[in-house]
Amino acid sequence: MIEIFVDADACPMKDEVYRVAARHGLPVALVANQRMSTPEGLGVEMVVVDQGPDSADDWIAENIRAGDVVVTADIPLAARCLERGARALGTNGRPFSEDSIGSALASRSLNRDLREAGLLTGGPSGISSRDRTRFLDALERMVQQGLREHPG
Repeated sequence: MIEIFVDADACPMKDEVYRVAARHGLPVALVANQRMSTPEGLGVEMVVVDQGPDSADDWIAENIRAGDVVVTADIPLAARCLERGARALGTNGRPFSEDSIGSALASRSLNRDLREAGLLTGGPSGISSRDRTRFLDALERMVQQGLREHPG
C-alpha cells in the first residue's frame, strides 16, 4: 500500500490531501516541526520532528518508499524523494518528475541569487481555486498510478 507524505509546516493543501487519501483509504503522514490538528478516523499520522531547517525533509526522505507520494513546495526534498522512486507533487499542483526536477532546482538557485542581489522581491502568489482544482486532479492521478504500480 502506498502512503502520502506531507511536508506540512507550510502546506496549504492539507484538506485536499485528506479528501484524496480518504477516497482511497490511504495513510497520510503529516511531518512538521510542531504539532498540528489532524482529522480523526482518516488514518492521518502526525509526525513531529526536531526543530531544524531540514528535519522534516530528512525524515520524509528517509521514510518514503517507491510508489509513495510526497506533497511539498521544497524542490530539493522533491528531488530526494524522486531518487527513492516516489512521486512528488508541488503544493501548486504541478508534479515534479525526473525530467523537470533539474530545471526546477536551477530556477530555485537563480531565484535565490536574484533575491540576495535585491533584484527579486515578494513571495509566492496566493492559492486560487484553480490551483486547488489542479492540485486535486494531479494528486488523484498520482495516487491512482501508485496504486496500479504498487498494489497493497
